[in-house]
Amino acid sequence: MGGTRGYRSYRGRTSRGRIALIAVLVLVIAVSVAVIWLQNYVVYDEDGHPHVELPWQEQQSTGQEETPLPPDEVQVTIQEPEGPPRLAALSLPDGPLTLSGWEAATAELAAQPACGAAVISVKDREGHVRFPTDRAPAGAADTAEDTAAALAAAAESGTYTVARVSCFLDPIAAKADVEGMGLKNTGGYIFYDGNDLNWLDPGKTAARQYLLGLAEELAALGFDEILLTDVSYPTVGKLDKIDYGGADRAASIRLFLEEMHDVLEDTGTALSIQLPEEVILSGADEAAGLVLSDIAPLADRICAATTAERIPQLEAAVAAASDTTDFAAELTAYDPSVEGSFVIVSGT
Repeated sequence: MGGTRGYRSYRGRTSRGRIALIAVLVLVIAVSVAVIWLQNYVVYDEDGHPHVELPWQEQQSTGQEETPLPPDEVQVTIQEPEGPPRLAALSLPDGPLTLSGWEAATAELAAQPACGAAVISVKDREGHVRFPTDRAPAGAADTAEDTAAALAAAAESGTYTVARVSCFLDPIAAKADVEGMGLKNTGGYIFYDGNDLNWLDPGKTAARQYLLGLAEELAALGFDEILLTDVSYPTVGKLDKIDYGGADRAASIRLFLEEMHDVLEDTGTALSIQLPEEVILSGADEAAGLVLSDIAPLADRICAATTAERIPQLEAAVAAASDTTDFAAELTAYDPSVEGSFVIVSGT
């Protein structure tokens, strides 16, 4: 009788169906893992269509973008400094503007196609104010009955208009308020220059505020540009007798122009400053308180009475002080050789 057989686990052959099932499960799992992994690299184009960008594709693309262009294919864009438009202007005769005067001015401009702008004197060197304002002191108003209408017509005409304003040379306002605005001598009285004229003191806040207020009103009247003249301290007469009140003359002029720049900055009205050509070429005038490198960056345009032959030197000096500031030559007659900005003056 044979020995007793123990129990052994049965390891029969696996059926083919079970093998196929396992293979399908493995494939499903692999596909699922692949789908989940690829979802991190799905991107959409501008039309919303999806596509896959794999990491090695991004590296290849990045490498291509970083490949430098050959020297002859490099494109360079130079941003030119912005400046004011070229000025080709005719200065109107002195006196308050009238409707008939504006009609004559437009006819003269039409007869001179080289000129497309008009310069109108709205405050002269005697202190007369030639536009309606409540700021002018007694005796300063110098307007005609239709001046307001004439100024409105000028603003609505489409002609580029420039308001000429004499600043600190102002006998009327200086005498009207010697303590608050006038330039005094060392004896405490109003100062008379070598031409027996009086000045406002640039170091006095009230004097600057008077001029700033006028400029603000002129911008509101529609002037495209304001041309300031006599922006300085006196340079003729007994200058040693002037009481400067301890002020730094150059700093006072600079402060005034900084304030004027701020007043006009958001109005769209350009700021021009007339300087003696000697100051532009030398760079400064200590007695007058003028420093070109301080003034030019605060102005859209620097003007000077000169001749056509001197223009290149003056343009170069202004450009050296500020590459965004234009130079305009004030000439007594039109010169077709002048390519830059100019103003034809006639006794203003």
